[in-house]
Amino acid sequence: MLDRLTGLEVLSKVAGSGSLSAAARVLGMSPTMVTKHLAALETRLGTRLFHRTTRRLTITEAGRRYLDLAERVLGDFEAAENAIAADRVEPRGLLRLNVPLAFGTRQIAPLMARFAALYPGVSVELGLNDRLVDLIEEGWDLAIRIGTLRDSTLVARRLAPCRMMICAAPSYLAAHGTPRSAADLAGHNCLGYTLAAAGPSRWRMGGKTAVDVTVSGNLRANNGDALLAAALAGQGVIYQPTFIVGDEVRAGRLVPVTLDVPPSDLLAVHAVYLPDRTPSAKVRAFIDYLAAAFAPQPPWDRDLA
Repeated sequence: MLDRLTGLEVLSKVAGSGSLSAAARVLGMSPTMVTKHLAALETRLGTRLFHRTTRRLTITEAGRRYLDLAERVLGDFEAAENAIAADRVEPRGLLRLNVPLAFGTRQIAPLMARFAALYPGVSVELGLNDRLVDLIEEGWDLAIRIGTLRDSTLVARRLAPCRMMICAAPSYLAAHGTPRSAADLAGHNCLGYTLAAAGPSRWRMGGKTAVDVTVSGNLRANNGDALLAAALAGQGVIYQPTFIVGDEVRAGRLVPVTLDVPPSDLLAVHAVYLPDRTPSAKVRAFIDYLAAAFAPQPPWDRDLA
C-alpha cells in the first residue's frame, strides 16, 4: 500500500509544477512512481484529480478542493516535525522529574529557582517519593536514583557520590556510650530504614567488600527525615546518607560515629532516563545543570570531615 502522506506531497508538487516529470525531479522519484501515487489517490477518492492530455495536465475542481485540504495537512505535519526537532535543540516544555523524597526536598528543590531563571521555556513537575517509579508507564522524563541501579534498560549518568554516615545525638551518646566497633552496635538502639536494600535490621557497611551488620531498635521508618528527627531527639543511632545528616553534623546536633568497619562507599546519585540516542534538550539541560551544581564536591559533603 502506498504511503498516503507521500501521495499528498505528490499531489501538491504536481499541481504546483503542472508536470509529472517536474514533480518527480523535485521529489526524487521516478515519473512512474508519481503516476502510481496519483492513481492511488484517485482510486481511493473515486474521482479524477487531474485532466490529462498529451500536452497539458490540468487540476479538476475536485482536485483543487482536495489540494486545499491536503496542503493544510502537509502544513500541520511540517509544523509538528519542526516543533519536535526544536525540542531536541532548545530546552522547553514540561519536564516531569521524579526524585526520592528527602533528597528532592533537601537537594533538588533549592536548585529549581536558578534552573527556572536559566531555562524560562521549561516548566518542571517535581514528583517526590521513595517508590521505584516506572518511567514509561508513569510518563516521567527523568528520575534521580540513589544507590545500586536495578533497571539496566535505562540510560544512567552518575552525578555525585553518596556517602553514608553513622551518627547519634550528643545526648544519646552521653547516656549510652559511643560504639567503637561494628559489634558494639548490638548493644545500641539502631533506628532502621525499611527501604534499605539489606532491610531495616541489617546495615550494609564496608568498602568494596560489603559487610552486613545485624542491628535492632525500637523505631523503623521508610523515610530518612523521620529517622533523623528521632535521632536528634536522642532516641538512637542512625545510618543515613550525608545529604540527610550533613547539616546536623556540621551544626554539632549529631556526632559522627567511627567504627572498625567503614560505612559503605559504593553509593552514588544517578540521573536515569529512557534509552534514546538523542534525549530532548530539556532532559539534557537539567542533567548538565545538576552535574555542574554537584561538582567538584556535592554541597551536602562540603566542610564535612
